Amino acid sequence: MATVSVTRENAGALITPEESNQIIQSVVEKSIALKMMTRLPNMGTNVREYPIMDSYPMAGFVDGDSGLKMTTNMQWKKDKIVAGEIAAIVAIPDNVVADSNYDIFAQMRPRLEEAAGRVVDEAIFFGKNKPSDWRDGIVPAAITAENNVKATADIYTDVFGENGMIAKVEEDGYFPESIVSAISMRAKLRGLMDTTKRPLFLENMHQGAQYTLGGMAMEFPRNGAWDASKALMVAGDWKQAVYAIRQDVTFDVFKSGVVSDDTGKVVYNLMQNDMKAIRMVIRLGWNILNPINAVNPDGSKRFPFAVYEPAGG
Repeated sequence: MATVSVTRENAGALITPEESNQIIQSVVEKSIALKMMTRLPNMGTNVREYPIMDSYPMAGFVDGDSGLKMTTNMQWKKDKIVAGEIAAIVAIPDNVVADSNYDIFAQMRPRLEEAAGRVVDEAIFFGKNKPSDWRDGIVPAAITAENNVKATADIYTDVFGENGMIAKVEEDGYFPESIVSAISMRAKLRGLMDTTKRPLFLENMHQGAQYTLGGMAMEFPRNGAWDASKALMVAGDWKQAVYAIRQDVTFDVFKSGVVSDDTGKVVYNLMQNDMKAIRMVIRLGWNILNPINAVNPDGSKRFPFAVYEPAGG
């Protein structure tokens, strides 16, 4: 397949450095997971290691003026972020490319951003099609940590009760600050009241989140990534989820070859259909910090997220 590499020096008609930064920001906005996570500085290599506190120091009173002061140790463990590659392809007819008055990039950019955002959310939330060296998704990892609640007819108890979704996160030493939910939950939440008959699901246009549930910001993914058969809601301390960009946006233009769908079926033959294919590639990685805390020092049972599962999940 013949390719032409498009660099910042020769791709002025397609993308500028400012547009590259805008695309990264837009992909973040199209991905609910990245939008809520903490972005770390860009990765200098494919793997970034970082220390996580794994034991607490001890302190004690000193007996009198000459008493011995306690000595203590602290331990850290190493974890890492591994960059994975996200790519998307858009095929464009040659006659569109030849039209100098047609803003090609403006037409293809939203589709590329949406495709990248969707695949990132699928991998981070559910582990779907994730790279082999990425960690488990938030939903399966929370279930493994037993931070899951099966849905019943009593949504209030399921979410806010003593053994509910929110309590699962709190018992592990974290304060859930935001909830991600399937759109189908909106109708169920509208009638949800607290014990004083006040509504819990509120529209809140004056703060960062449009909707809140019990004071926690809510997000409803609409990019097609959310699988309501696996999770109705996810609550957690999103400060513990981090990501980093390894590579900013790069483009290649293909003049010949075929573009296939997920099943291998040929969708376009570029030469036969008089088209070019533009491929976008971004590399990024993510992880969950989950440092030791005094409430739950057992790392094997501690997790900063909890899942509200469907009854048949």
